[in-house]
Amino acid sequence: MYWDSYSHKEIKSVVFDALQSNLDYRHKAVLGLPASFLDTEVFYHDAPFLKDAPFLSAMIANPNHIGCHTLNESEAAFEGTQKIEADLIDICAKQIFGGKDESYDGYVASGGTEANIQAIWVLKRYFEKEFEAKPSEICLVYTEDAHYSMPKGASLLSLDSLVLNVDKESRQITSTAIEQFEEAKNNGKKHFIIVLNMGTTMFGSVDDIDPITQWADELGLNYKIHIDGAFGGYIYPFSDPNSKLTFNHPKINSFTLDGHKMLQSPYGTGIYLTRKGFIEYALTEEANYVKGKDFTLVGSRSGANAIAVWMIMRTYGSEGWKMKIKKLLEKTNRLCDQLSDMGIEYYRNPSMNIVTIKSNYVDPNIAKDYMLVPDTHDENPNWFKIVVMDHVTQGQLDRFLMEITPTVSA
Repeated sequence: MYWDSYSHKEIKSVVFDALQSNLDYRHKAVLGLPASFLDTEVFYHDAPFLKDAPFLSAMIANPNHIGCHTLNESEAAFEGTQKIEADLIDICAKQIFGGKDESYDGYVASGGTEANIQAIWVLKRYFEKEFEAKPSEICLVYTEDAHYSMPKGASLLSLDSLVLNVDKESRQITSTAIEQFEEAKNNGKKHFIIVLNMGTTMFGSVDDIDPITQWADELGLNYKIHIDGAFGGYIYPFSDPNSKLTFNHPKINSFTLDGHKMLQSPYGTGIYLTRKGFIEYALTEEANYVKGKDFTLVGSRSGANAIAVWMIMRTYGSEGWKMKIKKLLEKTNRLCDQLSDMGIEYYRNPSMNIVTIKSNYVDPNIAKDYMLVPDTHDENPNWFKIVVMDHVTQGQLDRFLMEITPTVSA
């Protein structure tokens, strides 16, 4: 798990060289593309500060990253910045998730929701093409703690869902899953798209892959696994060196990451990664006017957003990123120690920076003041969560604990 850190000067050089390699609408007669640079009445392309602002310069240049740039052909007009996206995918697939050279594809999506639905769509098409499966024979499997993009994807793709039960304390999938799988099989489901969590939205819980594969194999199921690492993908692989959730696991087919969470990149920077040979199942043959055609759910995409994620990862380098995660976890550990000393019940995966407190320990007004997120916005939530991010200071955490002390004492 290693990638180099670049200086600001090196980052500027790479990005501006890439922009020079792209089409420049101002200096070339461009008659056929239905796009342009950003409107100059609103966005000034000659502002002097832009020479030191590679991301903003990319925004104004407005490169379109339609297609998938780990494949052979893409729109030549933006090949300079597309290479930066390809380098980003290379870092994520190889250095974070253990992919081998040229054994993966991927792209920067509009967010984790799109990346998850892309994964489900790809695997649905895989089962349909390779096994002549009917949609009614394909089952989407996820846990009750999974992100809402799973039921959204099931609805969009006309798939039935199998929602696995989780233990209310450990947040792990219960052993009743094997019975749920068996019932689905008996009801005519022949192919299973299983989504496991690398950091659930509410709890930061990480699903154990071993019992799932054991049960699925015992039942002789035809299945592929997608890992939703929209939250945990930029923290868990760095905090748990023994993680089995990598491309080295033969049952795992794809991953989702989301840069706008842990990476603090702009919204619109989800990442979809899959094994080589699978993204072709999402090929839209009718996209004939697109060089290389389109393999993505969203189509046209912001090249600037891909550059933003690449800039952050190249600024830190792997060692800098590991240090950042270490500091966040130390702050989270301190919070958990204080909660334990106060006798407050909570859930926390020790490799994650989410702490979810049982609601009876937190006055709803205090929860509102600190913008704690409930597990439901109905009248009686069961849990409130804290996410320890860069902006969360030790002073804020200490003040919060002081304010809930009377509630605990009572």
